[in-house]
Amino acid sequence: MDFRKTYFLLPNLFTLAGLFCGFYAISVCARLSDEGGGSDALYKASLAIMLGLFFDAADGRIARLTRTQSELGLHLDSLSDLVTFGVAPGLVIYRWGLEGFGRAGLFIAFLFVAGGAFRLARFNVLSLRAIDEKPGKYMLGLPIPVAATVLISTVMAFHAIGINQTTNHILVATLVTVLSYLMISRVRFRSMKDLKLTKRTTAVVGLLLASAVLVAVRISRPAVLIMLVGCYITLGLIEEMVLLRKGRVERIRAARAQALAPAPTEELASESEVLAELGIDDDASARAPASPEGAVTTA
Repeated sequence: MDFRKTYFLLPNLFTLAGLFCGFYAISVCARLSDEGGGSDALYKASLAIMLGLFFDAADGRIARLTRTQSELGLHLDSLSDLVTFGVAPGLVIYRWGLEGFGRAGLFIAFLFVAGGAFRLARFNVLSLRAIDEKPGKYMLGLPIPVAATVLISTVMAFHAIGINQTTNHILVATLVTVLSYLMISRVRFRSMKDLKLTKRTTAVVGLLLASAVLVAVRISRPAVLIMLVGCYITLGLIEEMVLLRKGRVERIRAARAQALAPAPTEELASESEVLAELGIDDDASARAPASPEGAVTTA
């Protein structure tokens, strides 16, 4: 028996385990009216989704360690993420803070699911195009597990301080809408796969740990996730503003350089017209080497 073939099953089993966590959370939301105790049920569903985050982080690492990455695993992981971090959090946040809006609340919750589906589909397309390249420093759009963590950690934090359901439905709707937009946007967020142990990285990690301990003691432990994810999103938005400004400066410099370039004189223009009439330009262009195709970049 070739044990190497069984290595391909290991990361897929972790992916399916994460899918089961999402399915369990959906089943809890579906039985919410029958079981009663809505706050405790939503808390259990949120815990299941959080457990799915562990399996989602583990399957990719296991696949890289065992060198069993495949297109099947890529698509299976995306389908699992759509259920666990798209549909399940959408139902949880609908039953927790959007149900008071009726059909409008259901539509807002669907925006989160639709944004996550678009984000995962775009991620698969870009990944297959760069399948032989190293992982990039940035990811296009907010990752769906991060967006789901914001919603689920909010529900868990309010449960920890004794609030069963929110009364500010407008704030919840705004949060869901913003997260949905960030997932389908062209804002680049760090993949965190290129981090190295440096003095700056150690200082930042130490500061985050100290802040996490302070938030856990003063507020609640689920609020730590909100703080960490909030810092991650804020970092992405700030870096995007810096990159946009840098790109704008480069475009301005290129425009100035083009404006300062000497324009062709009328004599040169007339000479080129005469050469074109004589057919010399055609021969020269035929003898000229072909220019290489420009590299197509995707963002």
